[in-house]
Amino acid sequence: MTDIESRIDTSRPHTARIWNYWTGGKDNYPVDREAGDRIRQLHPGIGEYAKADRLFLGRAVRYLAEQEGIRQFLDIGTGLPSADNTHEVAQRVAPDARVVYVDNDPLVLAHARALLVGTPEGRTDYLDADLRDVDTILAAAAKTLDLAQPVALMLLGVVIFVEDDEESYAIVRRLLDALAPGSHLVLSHTVTHPDMPDVDAAVAFWNEHGTPKLTQRTPAAIARYFDGLELLEPGVVSCSAWRPETPTPDVAMYAGVGRK
Repeated sequence: MTDIESRIDTSRPHTARIWNYWTGGKDNYPVDREAGDRIRQLHPGIGEYAKADRLFLGRAVRYLAEQEGIRQFLDIGTGLPSADNTHEVAQRVAPDARVVYVDNDPLVLAHARALLVGTPEGRTDYLDADLRDVDTILAAAAKTLDLAQPVALMLLGVVIFVEDDEESYAIVRRLLDALAPGSHLVLSHTVTHPDMPDVDAAVAFWNEHGTPKLTQRTPAAIARYFDGLELLEPGVVSCSAWRPETPTPDVAMYAGVGRK
């Protein structure tokens, strides 16, 4: 058994694997499917969040590569490989795009090494690190990315795992401070909203039974991550409402894109 395999805990449900289950993937275990089904009973639409968040990633990366000329992406909290990962979307537009993935889930790392292979012209790399390890992430990313040139910082569904508000804002600010002008922040976050009490019930169930625990924030609190940036239209909205190709119902996963 490898070191990575020894770190995979199949006795408790895990966020990345449940997300994978909801999006139709096969990289999950019975404990994840059981928890995923229970959460879906509490909030029947929650499986759509994972799909909406993945579609938002595709639209945001495609926009940045096509319209903003971004050729470098730092994707922290990668999650399990799925269809249209960041490097696939970016390198479809620009084969020379470079992508660094960061995650500390051993199952994600095991699959990333096998599946996330980029174009010959571009480059794709992987880093085993926690979001809080800002210095480690930046030092390792600099081996693949030129931080003196614009970078898209991708933080999809990951700052939810930093419970303290000020710590989470500080982490995002430190990462952005290290990036060149013209860089962009792409962020999505589970929202708490008075019109969606079933979301709160589902999160409470998850935090009692699953790992790692997550924190919800209000739309206003999520918008704070973009302080000091030029927030692109339509602002911080349901990720399904960020420049969709076709109208789709809102989900309790909010997102935005901001330019430094």
